[in-house]
Amino acid sequence: MNNNHPNRSRRDIPAATPRPEKIRAARAAFGHTQTQAAQSIYCTLRAWQRWEAGDRCMHPAMFELYVIKAGGKPI
Repeated sequence: MNNNHPNRSRRDIPAATPRPEKIRAARAAFGHTQTQAAQSIYCTLRAWQRWEAGDRCMHPAMFELYVIKAGGKPI
C-alpha cells in the first residue's frame, strides 16, 4: 500500500470518543439540560440520552462542537 497520501500519514493520534461520564460532566459544567444540549448541536433529545447512557458512542466532532458552542475551549 502506498502511504504517500497526506491523509494516510496522520495515524498517530486519532480523536478519542468521549466517555458517557465526560459528556455528562461537560453538560453539567455548562448548566444545560439534556434538551438544551441536544438543541445546541441540532440532534434529538433521544440521541443525547443514548450518548450519556453509554448506549451509543458520540462522535468526537459532535462533542467538540458542543463544547465550542456552549462557550468552552475546544478540546
